[in-house]
Amino acid sequence: MILKSPGCDASTSLRWLVAITPLVGAIGFPLAIPIVMIRIGVGVGIGLTLVLSLLWFIVMLKTAEMPH
Repeated sequence: MILKSPGCDASTSLRWLVAITPLVGAIGFPLAIPIVMIRIGVGVGIGLTLVLSLLWFIVMLKTAEMPH
């Protein structure tokens, strides 16, 4: 029987976030931008591109696993 420590859930969710962040950005970004450009407009699509890429970049830096 394996006992989980209290901090195990936070570590697991962080690892899940680290694993899924590149996938969400690589798949969701190219799908969302053209849909927004078609339905709302090119200007809004460009603005959304800037905002999403900035947020994705920040999340990627925050969740990066680098040696200390």
